Amino acid sequence: MPEVSEASPDLEKLLERAYAQVAELRAALDEKTVEVELLHEVTAGVAAAADTEAMFQFIAEFAVRVTQTDSSSIYVFDETKKNLVLKAVHDAPHGLIGRLSLKIGEGITGWVAREILPVALERHAFKDPRFKKLPDLRDQQCQSFLSVPMVVHNEIIGVLNVKTRETHVYPAPVVRLLQAVASQAAAAMQGMRLQESMTVKSTQLSAISEVSKTITSNLYLEEILQLIVAMTARTFNFKICSIMLLDEDRQELVIKATQSKSRDYVNKPNLKVGESVAGRAVQEGQVRTILDVKRAPEYRFPDIAEKEGLCSMVCVPLRSRERSIGVLNCYTGRPHVFSEEQIDSLLTLANQAAIAIENAKLMVRSAIIQEMHHRVKNSLQTVASLLRIQMHRPGEGTPEEMLRESINRIISIAAVHDLLSKEDLDQVNLREVAETILTLTGSSLLRSSQQVRMRVTGDDVSLPSSKATSLALILNELVQNAVEHGFRDREEGSLEVRIHHEGPRISVEVVNDGAPVAAGFDVKQSSNLGLQIVESLTQNDLGGRFTLQTDDLTYARVVFAT
Repeated sequence: MPEVSEASPDLEKLLERAYAQVAELRAALDEKTVEVELLHEVTAGVAAAADTEAMFQFIAEFAVRVTQTDSSSIYVFDETKKNLVLKAVHDAPHGLIGRLSLKIGEGITGWVAREILPVALERHAFKDPRFKKLPDLRDQQCQSFLSVPMVVHNEIIGVLNVKTRETHVYPAPVVRLLQAVASQAAAAMQGMRLQESMTVKSTQLSAISEVSKTITSNLYLEEILQLIVAMTARTFNFKICSIMLLDEDRQELVIKATQSKSRDYVNKPNLKVGESVAGRAVQEGQVRTILDVKRAPEYRFPDIAEKEGLCSMVCVPLRSRERSIGVLNCYTGRPHVFSEEQIDSLLTLANQAAIAIENAKLMVRSAIIQEMHHRVKNSLQTVASLLRIQMHRPGEGTPEEMLRESINRIISIAAVHDLLSKEDLDQVNLREVAETILTLTGSSLLRSSQQVRMRVTGDDVSLPSSKATSLALILNELVQNAVEHGFRDREEGSLEVRIHHEGPRISVEVVNDGAPVAAGFDVKQSSNLGLQIVESLTQNDLGGRFTLQTDDLTYARVVFAT
């Protein structure tokens, strides 16, 4: 018994220690339980957030509640700009979100991001040498400041800050809890980024695949270009997309397709190669980007950009067989730094577009060649018919004169075919045809001593190839007739081809001041082969009317409807 009595104090001490340890363990367990419950709440809140903005706002408010602080802020690392951008605040102006940024190493927040270490300041935080005053966030009023890194796999995602206006203690468990919350938010952010990246890549690949399909499609070039700009704008969320193709003869870039409805943008003047941002992209064969076109000295149309709300721009050259054939222009409505991934996707899209464009041009050229074969065949048949008529009208001139007339008719038709081969459309410029005929006729019929001034005046008129061929033959006969009869015995004078287009009617006059037509002359009764050809072609091919009259001048006029 006495031994037991002597041991009692020791036993009591042991029991007291045991009770104390149990109490500590219970408190630690309760603390961990609360911490786990809070982390569960964080997990549930993050999972329920509709997007990253909502998730960050939830974390900012949650951080203030669990740390019993006055305000919080979350900065996220922007991989493109290589800085920290404010994404969420609690108890501070919300107009700063997305606009306020810090460099890595700048302020306490930047230091935490660089070192990937937490910072806990209980008092006089504004006196810390790392502190940076941010008046918009009222940081200069804070006494305490706790900043923890948001990290995934030792990679900085952002920084979570809490602060108070009065002195505040941050126990180790609170710091650990805030770090756990920051890690949860960083993991969720990383997951959202990966998901967004996968979605964007999937959408971009779909767009590239659609463009690839157009390479073997039967669409016309205009349809292909409209499809490309529409898909690009939709896929990358651009405000305006356009494709400009190179006019190699003029060395100018011409807008061929855009999804924009703006008349000001669509009607922009052509760009010379090397001019403005797009022109330099084509000249250098390199992608060019501008952060704000309204402030870029090299951008030619800042007034249109201001009116249409355009900001950042990327110009991607369309290249085929090591040469630039055009450019893909893309605009955003807000400042945007184009990532390497975006530019790579746009380059792939531009390469596919260039192939589709070249393929469409080849298809058009193939169709044109077939059409040209058909036209040449018809023209040769016309020549054969004219030769047969002339063959059955002997005695109207020497063989040399008849051969020269036939040659001139053939050359007139050839002039139309030559112009057709240079045009993109099935249209021929009438002035160019007339100028060619005047040049050929003057060189073949006028004597070296004669000084006859020849010129073409009037409107620019384009005609379908069939009408242009008939009109070329008509002009050849009228000009030849004027030279042979009006200036046979004269050494000088003037001959003018006048073209007038009003409404649906076109009139073409060959006017000369040479010898007048004989009194009482009637075209319909004339046996002149050239005038009979003119009368026949005017009525049968053009559905028009031919008249010949004289006062001080001689007027040979053909009038027809387009």
